[in-house]
Amino acid sequence: MKKITIPLVLAGSLLLFSCAQENFSEPSPVNEINAGGSWSEIHFHPVSSIQVGGEASAEISAFDPASQRIFTVNPAEDQISVFDLSDVQHPKKLEPISIPGGSPNSVAVSHGKVAVAVEAANKQNLGKIYVYDAKSLGLLQSYQVGALPDMLSFSPNGKFLVVANEGEPNDDYTVDPDGSVTIIEVHTGAITNLDFSAFNDQASELALGGYRVFGPGADLAADTEPEYVAISEDSRFAWVSLQENNGIAKINLETKSMEAIYPLGFKDHSLPENSLDASNRDGEKALKTWPVYGMYQPDAIKYFKLRGAAYLISANEGDARDYGGFSEEVRIKDLQLDPVAFPNAEILQQDENLGRLNSTTTLGDLDGDGDYDELYSYGARSFSIWSPNGELLYDSGNLIAEITLALTPDRFNDDDGRSDDKGAEPESIETLQVNGNRQLLFVGLERTDQVLVFEITDPLNPQFIQILSHEGDEAPEGVLAVAAKDSPSKKDLLIVSNEDSGTVTIYQNN
Repeated sequence: MKKITIPLVLAGSLLLFSCAQENFSEPSPVNEINAGGSWSEIHFHPVSSIQVGGEASAEISAFDPASQRIFTVNPAEDQISVFDLSDVQHPKKLEPISIPGGSPNSVAVSHGKVAVAVEAANKQNLGKIYVYDAKSLGLLQSYQVGALPDMLSFSPNGKFLVVANEGEPNDDYTVDPDGSVTIIEVHTGAITNLDFSAFNDQASELALGGYRVFGPGADLAADTEPEYVAISEDSRFAWVSLQENNGIAKINLETKSMEAIYPLGFKDHSLPENSLDASNRDGEKALKTWPVYGMYQPDAIKYFKLRGAAYLISANEGDARDYGGFSEEVRIKDLQLDPVAFPNAEILQQDENLGRLNSTTTLGDLDGDGDYDELYSYGARSFSIWSPNGELLYDSGNLIAEITLALTPDRFNDDDGRSDDKGAEPESIETLQVNGNRQLLFVGLERTDQVLVFEITDPLNPQFIQILSHEGDEAPEGVLAVAAKDSPSKKDLLIVSNEDSGTVTIYQNN
């Protein structure tokens, strides 16, 4: 894997803007780190920040170019918060959309329509999709979908609305709805609900490639939990990340059929390019190699096409199942390690080595004798680029850790506090084409409160450009790019929704 040299300069500065609106703040001192050089014309900086509410009040945002409005999921208030962005430096708060009968999880906009995914009060029950008019905010349509609709996306042509229904179990793990994907034809209202039962008899074969089916008593259809949707530019295909299961599913929107599940395999952290900091109790922030495999377990995924070639990008956050009725999560120090596979087990299981690293009880006992012959951790602490058929083309290895450790050591893995878990937790992904033919990638890091900016015009050789962060923002859950042609300021924008701080910050390019 190609390493990237990072010639960097620190460009921290105080940006002042007049802002009289209640709930909106001036951009405060920010940590802007830039690669400079040939990317000097790409420079995102904060122009305004919205205080939507408290924790869990600003998870995901969508933007409507026609009305120049931001729509932000606000589950803390069971509403969609609405803001006028016609002046990007002075957003205005408008009347919200109140959501009936449940908590909103996701929002998407297309052709003047705002779609909202809403889980039921009992999230094992069927969920709802509500569609509103982006200008009048009036309800246009509602649809019943699968259990726990977690994310939804319009196809580029506006014909389809694709919903990932996660189908999580209850805490006792006595009720586990099937995960599913709902396809809604926007103009006709026709609904197709796809489950994963056709793959039940392929569970063993998929497991050989790293796909996980591990809930107590669950078959593949019940165990599979769709997380995030990406759709091709021609609106013919959709891909859905299956985070806990470590896979991606491909869906044909024209035939409304589930075409394939792609198991994503594992990442070898014993290789130097995949080194990691595995302990929060070792008294240092340092990347080392360890005999551990990482599950990719992507959260957000994104489709893009460049020079005729199609790609999927994933943010490999990782996730564990930890319920009252079943938990897979365990620290490596609490596992019994096979003495042949790990002759140095006593040393490895010390807190300052691998002892603190969170692992799983569901993988690694290869011979079924009760001890563990291999070790697995959650997430790959990276972003990856895949072919549309699930072939790994590029993985960023330890690049995210290298960048954040070198440039913002005080934030590295949340000041080392998350080294034993999933590191910086790359959660959100967005792409943007700028200056005609240059492709940018934005990677939101939930635990370090940062967004990394890369150029991926050469998809197999990403080049780091900039770290974005804004004082007061915590846990970027969603990143949304607005191209200059659709932007109120006629400049490229990045809208970052921060779950823990309840803020939405707008960055502008140059």
